[in-house]
Amino acid sequence: MPTPPPPAGDIASTLANLTVKDDAHHHPEALSPSPNAMLVDPPEEHVVGPNGTAADNDDIVIINPDSMDITPDPLLATDYDAMKEQVLTPLVEEPRILEDVVSTWTVDSWQSLGKKEHGPVFEAGGYPWRVLLFPFGNNVDQASIYLEHGFEANNVPEDWSCCVQFALVLWNPNDPSIFSYHAAHHRFTKEESDWGFTRFLELRKMFNVPWENRDRPLIENDTANITAYVRIVEDETGVLWHNFNNYDSKKETGYVGLKNQGATCYLNSLLQSLYFTNAFRKAIYHIPTQQDESMTNSAYTLQRLFYQLQTSNAAVGTNELTKSFGWETRHIFEQQDVQELSRKLMERMEDKMKGTEYEKVLPQMFSGKIKTYISCINVPYESSRIEDFWDVQLNVSGNKHLLESFQDYINVEKLDGENQYFAGEQYKLQDANKGVIFNSFPDVLHLQLKRFEYDIERDTMMKINDRYEFPESFDAGLYLDKDADRSESWEYELHGVLVHSGDLNAGHYYAFLKPNKEGWWYKYDDDKVTKATRREVLEDNFGGPFKTPNGQLRPLNQKKAPLMRPNSAYMLVYIRKSRLDKILTPVTADDTPKHLQQRFEEEIAAREARRKEREEQHLFLGVKVITESTFEEHDGTDLTNFDANPETDPAAPRYYRVLRTSTMQDLVKYVAEDLDVDPKVIRLWIMVNRQNKTIRPDQPVMDLRPTVEETYNRAAAHRDHALRVWVEEAESVNADGEPVWPTYQGQANGVIVKNDLILLFLKWFDTDNQRLSGIGHVYISKEKKVEDLVPIIMEKMGWGDKLPSDEKIQLWEEIKPNMIEGLKTKSTLKTAELQDGDILCFQRMHERKSRLGLGERGAAEEPSSKSSDRFEDAREYYDFLLNKKTVKFHAHPQKCDPEKYPAFDLVLNAKMTYDKLAEKLGERLGVDPTHLRFYTVNATTGNPRTAIRRGQNQNLNAILNPVGYGQINNNQRVDALYFEILDMSLAELDTKKSIKITVLSEGITKEEQFDVLVAKNGQVVDLLEALIKKAKLPTEEEAGKLRIYEVSNHKFFRELDRIYPVISINDYTTVVVERIPQEELEAMQEANETNQWISVFHFQTEPGRMHGMPFRFLVKEGEKFSDTKKRLEKRTGLKGKSFEKIKFCVVKRASYSRPTYLEDDDVLWEVAASEDDFLGLDHADRSRSLRNGTGDLFLKG
Repeated sequence: MPTPPPPAGDIASTLANLTVKDDAHHHPEALSPSPNAMLVDPPEEHVVGPNGTAADNDDIVIINPDSMDITPDPLLATDYDAMKEQVLTPLVEEPRILEDVVSTWTVDSWQSLGKKEHGPVFEAGGYPWRVLLFPFGNNVDQASIYLEHGFEANNVPEDWSCCVQFALVLWNPNDPSIFSYHAAHHRFTKEESDWGFTRFLELRKMFNVPWENRDRPLIENDTANITAYVRIVEDETGVLWHNFNNYDSKKETGYVGLKNQGATCYLNSLLQSLYFTNAFRKAIYHIPTQQDESMTNSAYTLQRLFYQLQTSNAAVGTNELTKSFGWETRHIFEQQDVQELSRKLMERMEDKMKGTEYEKVLPQMFSGKIKTYISCINVPYESSRIEDFWDVQLNVSGNKHLLESFQDYINVEKLDGENQYFAGEQYKLQDANKGVIFNSFPDVLHLQLKRFEYDIERDTMMKINDRYEFPESFDAGLYLDKDADRSESWEYELHGVLVHSGDLNAGHYYAFLKPNKEGWWYKYDDDKVTKATRREVLEDNFGGPFKTPNGQLRPLNQKKAPLMRPNSAYMLVYIRKSRLDKILTPVTADDTPKHLQQRFEEEIAAREARRKEREEQHLFLGVKVITESTFEEHDGTDLTNFDANPETDPAAPRYYRVLRTSTMQDLVKYVAEDLDVDPKVIRLWIMVNRQNKTIRPDQPVMDLRPTVEETYNRAAAHRDHALRVWVEEAESVNADGEPVWPTYQGQANGVIVKNDLILLFLKWFDTDNQRLSGIGHVYISKEKKVEDLVPIIMEKMGWGDKLPSDEKIQLWEEIKPNMIEGLKTKSTLKTAELQDGDILCFQRMHERKSRLGLGERGAAEEPSSKSSDRFEDAREYYDFLLNKKTVKFHAHPQKCDPEKYPAFDLVLNAKMTYDKLAEKLGERLGVDPTHLRFYTVNATTGNPRTAIRRGQNQNLNAILNPVGYGQINNNQRVDALYFEILDMSLAELDTKKSIKITVLSEGITKEEQFDVLVAKNGQVVDLLEALIKKAKLPTEEEAGKLRIYEVSNHKFFRELDRIYPVISINDYTTVVVERIPQEELEAMQEANETNQWISVFHFQTEPGRMHGMPFRFLVKEGEKFSDTKKRLEKRTGLKGKSFEKIKFCVVKRASYSRPTYLEDDDVLWEVAASEDDFLGLDHADRSRSLRNGTGDLFLKG
């Protein structure tokens, strides 16, 4: 965000002589809030010489002939009144002076003083004060002198503050004409108890050295006087010279501000203005949103914003609102036009109110009527039209006051002489008056001050910083039509001033608003709200040069031009006095939609619950539990995925939140209750991270007395914030009902027996359904052979006692995700190095496949490449799991039909090639895979990026995670692709060039986009043939000749010849095709010199704000513009009000030159005499499209 203008206190320091801040520009340490914490340089020394005049660095001498013989009396430090005038200069803020106090302290035996001394306490403004002196410097080689309050350290009132302008004068009591002084102003508080000058005066100048052309030193006989001039001023707003540390807007003003998202201060100032237009707020609350509480609904998000401004104790964010507008991050950092934003927001809210009882509220509140007329002077003939307006744009340039601008707005232009008006066949040419007049003004009048205008000399837009005054109230009836309704006063009162500080390229926006009929003005500067004085609202925002407190534009001894204010009003809000009570009607809780209040109550409760949970988080520990049922559902490596969500994934471990001080016995009871089993028949195994990065059960928890936290801390090498366990359920119990565990069985004497049984987990690869599932666990002796597991598996699977002769069970060990080893049937489990927690995978397979070696390959071998997606053995499936990737596919929004092809997910192998990917997608879509083209996805916008080039060795992983492009790919999604279905194969496509063509019909009002492929070695004639075929257009023989031309930045660039090579068409222009109008065809055939052509473009207000579709237009010699407009209406296809609202002008030379607006009697042939002239159509841009990177302002929701 550009830096806002300096506070008024800084400006005062800039302008007033002898202030500290001016010098602080050169010496940052000039001012010290604390003598112990900060060193400051002095400002330039202002000392009074023997002649009594202030020493000055400027060599210019101002001579007054009338007083050349008069020698002024020297200024003496004992003349307190004269010194006060000299040292306490007027402040720019002009605060009311409450009291002036002068106190002198005689300092004896200076050389014998300690490091720090205090002067006597004196009273000013009802508070105690004293001088703080460091005779030999506060860690510098200069005397340091400060003013500080005189409260005892523990007796300073808690919220005490006092605004003081002060000066400290060090002088010789024997010769009062020898002195040195410094002045400053400061807001004294409990925290900032002292303020002054660390570098008041160099020690070497103070003693034993004659003072500035005098014969005696400043400190003589080891004695000097220090006089404090203390002026207590009124802190009218409570924030005079405030540093805003720990400032609470709600506490101080009752209102809160809006957070700045980046460059949204312009939005904040407008929203605050609308919020305090209470009738508008009420109308917004009455928009029915209870059925659409969506964050994409801008009416709902605006209701939420207003409700938060009403109820919040802190600044409110605008993120919800801007997201509902459809704005992206880049829009947040682009300052937009406030007038355009206001109009579009009003349009959107008006649309939302249609069909409700508040449908006409906004027009009644903000819209007036204006009449544009041409009235004959000598005959009873008038041509006029009445239009609605939502704001009035007033010229600042050339006007000194708001009322002058209004008069300028309604000034009458006389049409006479050669410029007479044609009043129809009855009256012919007549003298006439042309102008505009207001028929009515709205209750809330928005005035846009045109602070930004085109500078023809600099050929650019510039900010007008001229002084321009506006009143607190004015009578708008002076600018109404004589027939207007005057039954009620048209007096208006100022209630809002929106300010821009800065220049054209960088600036800051804030607002001054008067929320109530009577009372204070407030300044709304993003998240900060402060009271404001009348001077801050009016004088400070008139613009123009700064004025010093004496009324001059600059000090007399300065040769530079006046310093211009960076801040000035750009929008004013006036409310009709007779409607103030209606517009500023109080907004109560009853006016707020009930569903909105309920929603916020729910959100506040949820936030409070989350806050409480965070605060209590240290008291609880999460426990993730693998059960037999979760293992059965698990189709992956290890026993589970600990990051899975148990609410959506049945294979995810169950999650429990337990007190850290709970015992393991408590945890067992909690888990058993949830599983609906007896706590005695379950035990928990601690899951540990093995060195190969797998997570397996290690051993059961036998001692249930330790706490959950103690057990968690003992678990070796855990990488999770939760305790991870596997719950085992006993398969049998003894006569006493106690569980019988195969191993780690506890005895009565407390001894735990560990035998040679090991705990193994079994997974089944189901070839038919192509998935893994957990089958449970088994205890088996290490001395047993692998083949001894087969009967156990047969029993668990219910496959009977014996398999068919041509089948067998094949087993693998899942060592880690990328290491699946086949087990030899005759090996013992000990030889296979199996241990507690190991996982074995088995599948049922035919002997023939087994003889081919499936399942018994070495760990280093890779699975064979397959053309089929079916996996015949577990190893291949594990490899797929390792490289499995879920990719979402979207139809390209411009090149495909998203409605015909809705988005879908495919689970794919990251190793698959481009052709395999196309084959898989082609199978899903039912299209030829060679006709598919893919596009990567922008991670920020979700829009398609560039097309992916087909590569022989390129696989899906490389497509989604390309290497070698650095930061470019950081903005690419790694889980989504767009696709396009081509009319030809990719191989054939490489020989073509794709050109986007806009086809115009119905004049220029209807645009259709087509992507046309044409041979790279082709010509424009081939492009037109391809377009006719693609768009199914009538041929030129059937419907007339086509014109093809290029458009650049909404202006006509060039017409393309039929033999122009396609390869040379610019990729950065828009190619447009239209039927040539019949009259233009005839003119081209005649080749008549009385015909010429002009390029036409559209713009809004300023020629630089171009939009719409440009075109070429036939100009006829001698044709009056009233007839030309009829041809233009036919040529453009614009009808009715859309055409009537267009203002026509000729724009000379450059894109941004000043336009010459045309009247009905003008002849375009004569006005646009140069070939470089353009015909401009000035009208509002109604499009919502985003253009040229930055784009026009738009609201979606």
